[in-house]
Amino acid sequence: MHIWSLLFGQSAVSDPAVFDETQLANSLPDLPEVVTKTSVLKQIKTRVLTQTATATVTSTVTATVAPASLAILPYDELPSTEVLAHAPGWTLYRDLYMSNGTLYIVADDKQRQTLPEIRLMASTPLEAVNTPENIAAREPTEWIMSVISPKEAAERWTASRGQVKPINRVWTVEGNTVLVYEPKQFLRHYYHLVAELVFGMQAFWHGAFSQPVPPSSPSPHFTSEHPGVPQIDRLIFAASNADGWRDDPGFNRYFLRAIMPSLTVEHQEDWEDRVRATTPAPGTPTDEQRAWHFPIVLLTDRSASHRGPVCGSQTQRIAAEAWDFMRTKGKLRGLHVGGWWAPVREAMWRFAGAEAGLKKVSSSFSQEQTPLQVPSTEVVGVDVSTPKDEIVDIDSENQKKLRIPDKIVISYISRQGGRRKLIPEDHQGLVEAVRELVERKNKERKRFIEAMDGDEDERRRRRDIDGHEGGVPPEWEFHELAAERMTKDEQIKAAARTTIMLGVHGNGLTHLVFMDPTRYSTVIEMFYPGGFAHDYQWTTRALGMTHYAVWNDTGRTYPNKPDVAYPDGFQGNEIPVHGPSVAQLIEDRVAGKA
Repeated sequence: MHIWSLLFGQSAVSDPAVFDETQLANSLPDLPEVVTKTSVLKQIKTRVLTQTATATVTSTVTATVAPASLAILPYDELPSTEVLAHAPGWTLYRDLYMSNGTLYIVADDKQRQTLPEIRLMASTPLEAVNTPENIAAREPTEWIMSVISPKEAAERWTASRGQVKPINRVWTVEGNTVLVYEPKQFLRHYYHLVAELVFGMQAFWHGAFSQPVPPSSPSPHFTSEHPGVPQIDRLIFAASNADGWRDDPGFNRYFLRAIMPSLTVEHQEDWEDRVRATTPAPGTPTDEQRAWHFPIVLLTDRSASHRGPVCGSQTQRIAAEAWDFMRTKGKLRGLHVGGWWAPVREAMWRFAGAEAGLKKVSSSFSQEQTPLQVPSTEVVGVDVSTPKDEIVDIDSENQKKLRIPDKIVISYISRQGGRRKLIPEDHQGLVEAVRELVERKNKERKRFIEAMDGDEDERRRRRDIDGHEGGVPPEWEFHELAAERMTKDEQIKAAARTTIMLGVHGNGLTHLVFMDPTRYSTVIEMFYPGGFAHDYQWTTRALGMTHYAVWNDTGRTYPNKPDVAYPDGFQGNEIPVHGPSVAQLIEDRVAGKA
């Protein structure tokens, strides 16, 4: 009796929770020294237990339960590769292989016809320069990714000489992997790692493993509650060393460890170890080559994203390809409040000790707890098709349906201590104008509360005049924040409390991803007049919030946003802004006039 019959034949273990290891080991055939009975026995136990757990959990989710992705055993045939979900630059695979630095898709002729273009999945991971020569050099070659047939895979990685049954030479990298194919050019930047790479990764991963949201049911689009998905076990920066993804202020490492504390991070050096381990020595027979096997792997490639229609011509944000694909498939829960992003946002709140995060944890654990279930590694319904007229979009009308915050907290991310900053006099004028606004609004609130102690008709009249839907106007706060003088915890706490964030175009605005979406949540970004970039505008809208681009005294918002431009002065230290105009924009925004 060989391994296959043990796993799937009539003599398979009837109770997967109980193993007679002695009997099971004695039934194994003689194995070569490099493949011990102990190691095979361990994989058999893991496989049977995994299959049982998967069937139990997924049977409550989907009617059809596909086999879980498992480690390949020595006598297994090599499974073909399956593309589970794909958008330019974002591809989720089952059973992808790597040998000698080349990623291999195993597919027969029929399967090949359904594969995306390789150039939309992978690239040669060179630094990007906007020249024809560099653009051509980043196109993928057969050494980056190749498609081979099942027969070719067997000929490369299965040794048959002298064996009763052919033994494959494929080693499984167990767990769920994200493979990042881009150099450190952008990774070493807080915005690009958090609000592009991880932002897109979260949208694609959560979308792939989540049930489609019924278009006719609006409530899931207004909730931050999200079913669990399989954890990501490993993140591989294949083209960046250990320093290449760590920014100088240290926010990238702080962020990554906070949101995924069990994550294993591998770098270019580790990837090269895997490459060398599968690089055949000269004269090695074809059937003695080795390969790594990734059961579930998300490949993300920056250059491939820029070849897509959303990133390439509309937003220049790689996360936009991932987000838009899952949005149009109806797979992103909580679109109007960034519900799909909520697990990351709330993990950061809790890690930093933000009040919002602590309340969230307290609220969750005060409710009746359900038994822990480990999510399946099965992709749920990615191939669904949502009619175009039912695809949910993000717009200001839906934000008006969100809750009113208890306080209007304005956080000004000041860049006056660094580069790309406001004219000093304009900076001071901005601070004074917003402070005056806050003081005036709090005086109005005080008068309103005092009036409530009087005649009922007078109270009603005051409510009508102030236009606060019959409620007491919220309290206002203003904080000028200099990030370089704050701890990381303090910065996240401030972002979690912020209703309106304003600042010059720059890295500090990345903290918007930790704001709590409410009816008035807004990002006001100040540019040198005529300049504009999509970085924070697109990210703000993807989370269900409102963004304004400000040129001195003029604010513009979607769909009347400016075109991308980088005029002289964009990166300079003489950016003008008219403080009273910004203060008026904030007041109008909260009053529902903007």
